Amino acid sequence: MANLILILGDQLTTDISALNGAEPGRDRIVMAEVHEEASYTNHHKKKLVLLFSAMRHFAERLRDSSWEVHYQAYHPDNPHQSLEDVIAKQIRETGAERLITTECGEWRLHAQIEQWHKRLDIPVEIRGDDRFIATKQEFADWAEGRKQLRMEFFYREMRRKTGLLMSPENGPEGGQWNFDADNRKKWSGKPPAPAPFRVEPDAITRDVIHLVDEHFDDHFGTTDDFHFAVTPEDADAALEHFIDFALPCFGDFQDAISDSEDWLFHSTLSPYINCGLLDPLAVCKAAAQAWYAGRAPINAVEGFIRQILGWREFVRGIYWLHMPEYAQENRLGNSRALPWFYWTGETRMRCMHKAIDATRRNAYAHHIQRLMVTGNFALLAGVKPEDICDWYLAVYADAYDWVELPNVLGMVMHADGGYLGSKPYAASGKYIHRMSDHCANCHYNVNKSTEDDACPFNALYWHFIDRHRDDFAGNPRMGMMYRNWDKQNPDKRTALLRRAEYLLENLEEL
Repeated sequence: MANLILILGDQLTTDISALNGAEPGRDRIVMAEVHEEASYTNHHKKKLVLLFSAMRHFAERLRDSSWEVHYQAYHPDNPHQSLEDVIAKQIRETGAERLITTECGEWRLHAQIEQWHKRLDIPVEIRGDDRFIATKQEFADWAEGRKQLRMEFFYREMRRKTGLLMSPENGPEGGQWNFDADNRKKWSGKPPAPAPFRVEPDAITRDVIHLVDEHFDDHFGTTDDFHFAVTPEDADAALEHFIDFALPCFGDFQDAISDSEDWLFHSTLSPYINCGLLDPLAVCKAAAQAWYAGRAPINAVEGFIRQILGWREFVRGIYWLHMPEYAQENRLGNSRALPWFYWTGETRMRCMHKAIDATRRNAYAHHIQRLMVTGNFALLAGVKPEDICDWYLAVYADAYDWVELPNVLGMVMHADGGYLGSKPYAASGKYIHRMSDHCANCHYNVNKSTEDDACPFNALYWHFIDRHRDDFAGNPRMGMMYRNWDKQNPDKRTALLRRAEYLLENLEEL
């Protein structure tokens, strides 16, 4: 046996760099469901089902292509509870000369693997992950010497590099780089949202569902109605479904929130992209082709591509540029524990209840629910960044540390002092009322601020503005908020702060 090739649960493609130059019959592939990785955070049950089932399907595909695969299925009594233990046993059994793997997406595991050559006494080759459009070094070179990093400018570089939505003669298609201003419509029920793409669980997936229900019964969420794709073919079908039925309206309503629809026009492709079932560049090309073919408008296609080519690549670059120190950032000095209703959804705030309940059922909520509902509340309440970051990592099927941490710590919590985002995404209940129909069904009144039945977001917003004056008063994008705050009647300001203080002392009762 020449090489052991370790393939992780988010590397489920034969195009992964660890397989470059590998040969069936000479090299052995190692895959493992281990307790250490499945349990280091409270992973959603559907996330575990998705990854375990997709891994098992991928291992079958490899064996069908004549690869020798050692696969450890999960059991709580397995003698090998970590990836290192599994690899050590394989080294002893095979006498392999070298271990090859593709760099993982989490600093915690990356730091462990970097030390394996010492502990396992075998050369370990860690290859770059070329599924990303920008390498770590490419991002670092772009960032060098810049006082502030802005996704928009990096995104333009990625557009130029890939040629996506670029005209050879005239620059960006449609005459502008970004159509975000066109993507802020409230959804009133028309056009009707398409039914989500569904895959009925096969025998492998049903076995995994039973395993997760038995051994991870205390984890967040439910396995009920599991319908994610777990193979590349089904993930491709999910992409086609999105382009056919949802992409045409995605742009207009990508920031909308509905009281009655979980999915609206969102793709829900991120779980497949992030675990390897879909190639991100191929997804972007398919969306671009839909515009060229007249099947979707430019604002929808550009907005979708920007999420992948822009934000996805940008936050990954920031993660690897600044870890592990980045994870400790807490520039706003937040110290409040995460309210328990984030795990139960038991709150009278309708928007929070609906977002958390959808998350519990689906292991998914779209980006505005994450940023402007659950994230906004954590920001206004001063929740500890590590608490809310751990929550996001646990509850979403697409969450891996490299993408979750910068998005939550930087964009949601503004804990990095504005390194990732130029302003905090703080908002009162008026924003949620403008973009959703939640408020009509809420216990609280969005038009009130200081009364007992006033929307908690309203007083908490002004309390956030007041307590962080030193942090934000000099921010040109926040000046109007401070002028509005200072113009308010002193008695009204006092009442708002008093109401907010009460709310902060009684968060669990909301």
